[in-house]
Amino acid sequence: MVMLMEQETTRNSYVLHEDEKFGTVKIADDVVAMIAALAATEVDGVAAMAGNMTNELLSRVGVRSLNKGARVYVSNKKVKVELAITMEYGYNIPATCQRVQNKVKSAIENMTGLEVLDVNIRIAGINVTKDK
Repeated sequence: MVMLMEQETTRNSYVLHEDEKFGTVKIADDVVAMIAALAATEVDGVAAMAGNMTNELLSRVGVRSLNKGARVYVSNKKVKVELAITMEYGYNIPATCQRVQNKVKSAIENMTGLEVLDVNIRIAGINVTKDK
């Protein structure tokens, strides 16, 4: 349990709203990354988020990270997003990536009020499934 509390305090969080009467609303950068990852996987042609070797190993031992393949950098209520995705075979890569960029930008801005400056995408692989 101590480990969870320590992990919680090491996450970066940002003030979304401050109000003297009601208090402060903060959001962790992991949450912004999760929003980006979930939005990206909702686009047709995106098979999955691609993680690094550490994320893959952790997921095999039961530690799941919903923001796998997504990194965000937040400064002054402005966000830069980096995504690594695996695409489905047969989809137009530039058109699909443009849809991902629009979806991620819209999701983050609508849910957090932060301004998205960049959504950079790296195609980490292609998913080829054989028809049965």
